[in-house]
Amino acid sequence: MVVHLAAHHSHYRPIPQAITPALLVPMARSWSFTTSNSWQIELAHPLINTSFNASVYDIDMFDNNATTITTLYNQGRKVICYFSAGNYENWRPDAGSFNNRTDLGKPLDGWAGEWWLNTYSTDFRNAMLSRLDLAVTKGCDGVDPDKMDGDNDNGLGLTQADAVNYVNFLADAAHARDLSVGLENAGKIIPQVLGKMQWGVNEQCLQYGECDTWQPFVEVGEPVFHIEYPDGAPNVAAQKVDSICGNDDAKGFETVLKEMSLDDWVEACPDD
Repeated sequence: MVVHLAAHHSHYRPIPQAITPALLVPMARSWSFTTSNSWQIELAHPLINTSFNASVYDIDMFDNNATTITTLYNQGRKVICYFSAGNYENWRPDAGSFNNRTDLGKPLDGWAGEWWLNTYSTDFRNAMLSRLDLAVTKGCDGVDPDKMDGDNDNGLGLTQADAVNYVNFLADAAHARDLSVGLENAGKIIPQVLGKMQWGVNEQCLQYGECDTWQPFVEVGEPVFHIEYPDGAPNVAAQKVDSICGNDDAKGFETVLKEMSLDDWVEACPDD
C-alpha cells in the first residue's frame, strides 16, 4: 500500500547479511516480461475467481496454496506472489520467526498489527529468505515484496541508502532461486535498483502526480503494473474510467482500476 515516507536518522548501522555462496549463481529467469502484460491483483482473500482474462495474477503468497497457483499456471497465467517485506505482521504464519523484539520499529500508521522492522537484522533477513523458499515451493513465477522502502519515520533510522541495500539483497536472493522480482511503490530508489527489477508495481501515481517517476521501467522494456482507486468503485462512471485510462501520464503502463480492499473487482484499461 502507499506509505508516504520521511527520512529519519538514529544509531542503527549496516550489519552485512551474506547470501550463501552456493546461491550466488547467474539468474535464469523463469519468465520474461514485456510492456503488454494484462494483469489482475487480488489480495483481500484467497483467490476465488480465476476467470478474469489476464496474463499475470498478483496474489497473496500466504493466503493461496499451491493448487491455486497450479490452476492459474494450467490456464496459461503467470503468478506473482505478494508478501510484505519490510515490516512485521503479527497474524502471518511465520510471525514467530521474528524473535528479536528490539528489531521492531514504530507501528505502521493505519495498519493494525504491523510494525516497521530493522532490515539489517539477521532474524529478519533469514525470515525473508524463508519466504522466498516458500514462493518456490508453491510454484510462484515471481514475488512482489511490499514496503521495501525503509527511509521513513519508522523509529529505526533507516535511510534511502539502507533501502537500496535491502532491495538489492532481496533481489539477489530471489534471482538465485529463479524468481523474478518487482519494486512496489518505492519510486525514489528506482535509479539505484532498476537493473535488478523485472517490473514495477505502483499505486495511485495519477492521483499523486508521480507517474513520470516510473517511466524508466517502460524505457527499458519492463512493465509497470499500475493501480488507481477511483471514488465509488466498483460503480465508476464511464467518464471517470476514460479519464484514467486515457491519461498520457501513465502511457505504457498496465493500468487497472480497483477497490482499496483489492478484492476480485477489476476494470482493466485497454493497451495503448
